[in-house]
Amino acid sequence: MPVAELNHSRSIPSYANLGLVTSNSSSEAIRPARADDNQLIRNAQMGDADAFAELVRQYDRAVLRLAIHLTGSPEDGQDIYQEAFMRAYTNLNSFRFECSFYTWIYRIVTNLCLDHLRKKHSRVRDLTTTISADGEQEHIVERMPDHSVGSNPERSLAGRELRDKICRALGTLTPRERVVFELKHYHGLRLRTVAGMLNTTEGTIKNTLFRATHKLRFELAGAR
Repeated sequence: MPVAELNHSRSIPSYANLGLVTSNSSSEAIRPARADDNQLIRNAQMGDADAFAELVRQYDRAVLRLAIHLTGSPEDGQDIYQEAFMRAYTNLNSFRFECSFYTWIYRIVTNLCLDHLRKKHSRVRDLTTTISADGEQEHIVERMPDHSVGSNPERSLAGRELRDKICRALGTLTPRERVVFELKHYHGLRLRTVAGMLNTTEGTIKNTLFRATHKLRFELAGAR
């Protein structure tokens, strides 16, 4: 059953209302806390479509935000958002309550994003971008206030150079390294949580994060 049918009474959340920024905000701090998730899952497993629709309602914003951030594209993020909930719906009977629904749905969307990034590994996402109030992608440096009488060519040049350096540095990371780095530093997730999402150990995630951080530091130091 398509997510749109489960949510027929309301539209998919607007990008303009999601507060999408590439800051070091903590997703865990804003993650939905729902004590009745397990009961909703049990009801949905018994065929209650309204119960699954409620799960979608509780987590759709967080899932869409994550998908857009990891892919760097509102269009790709929405496609993955839809696919993630479709997979959750079709595989709900395999849910064994060994983790929270939050971790499970994040695991699904994170792995979908990983697959997407691997297919488009040549496209480097710029972590200095965000989503404007009208839903358009823009560079953070372009939102910095200009206090000069006219434009400031030197500052504009410095901003472009910084973006280029970060883009080149990110290009040295594997898709998995990029996802781990973003989940930790841009979404504020604990390494144990990231490990659960990627179905691996916390030690493996620590090693991946170390490699990613080392590569970025090395590239940015050499780009000075």
